[in-house]
Amino acid sequence: MNGDVVRVAAVGDLHCGKTSQGAFQQLFTRMTESADVVVMCGDLTDYGLPEEARVLAREVGGALKLPVVGVFGNHDYESGHADEVRDILAEAGLRILDGDGVEIRGVGFAGVKGFAGGFGERALQSWGEPVLKMFVREAVEEALKLETALARLRTPRRIAVLHYAPIRATVDTEPPEILPFLGSSRLEDPINRYNTTLVVHGHAHHGAAEGRTTTGVPVYNVSVPVLRAAFPEQPTFRVFEVSVASEAPVPAEATA
Repeated sequence: MNGDVVRVAAVGDLHCGKTSQGAFQQLFTRMTESADVVVMCGDLTDYGLPEEARVLAREVGGALKLPVVGVFGNHDYESGHADEVRDILAEAGLRILDGDGVEIRGVGFAGVKGFAGGFGERALQSWGEPVLKMFVREAVEEALKLETALARLRTPRRIAVLHYAPIRATVDTEPPEILPFLGSSRLEDPINRYNTTLVVHGHAHHGAAEGRTTTGVPVYNVSVPVLRAAFPEQPTFRVFEVSVASEAPVPAEATA
């Protein structure tokens, strides 16, 4: 293996449930064979229940023999047990990022859940009723958390790990009525500002697999349903080869 290249396997929206024992063994084994680091982009559990987290923890501990980082998705907060779920997954070696970062093999990973609000000129603005201002404030705070995480990384290669989309391109194939709830372009600003190498996210089950920010940063939707539809002959994760020498990352499909 070339020491100047780090292989990053990414997947989102596992939606692990109480009856999912054994469902991810083959997937995680393939990821171990194909990569050096595993990234999980939210909705790790179906209802955010500790029982679901314990199932996923057993799956991770039994099959993944690599460093694993991830972020929570909206489903992981559903039952109000996010702290307990995080602790259970941490015991299995899965580090959940939330406005912080970590360096692994010379690559920096900055993670936040992100939030909704829409994209570009039509993004929801902080004006009107207090509840709308609270909604927009959440999106702004998530973007600030991402900026802080990226700024603290000292690695030349930075990967942003999100659940919600930072650009419209990777969710544009979803029904137009729900687009504002799938991401926020406020997340794009820190990604561009800190010369991020690539971005991975989930959440949009019927979105597009790839897009780019306004400055050309590649963005990948790695939600399991998206990957299943876009790459039906491949395992449901993507592998990115990140050069820690001088070159930009090159996406590579996982081999069977």
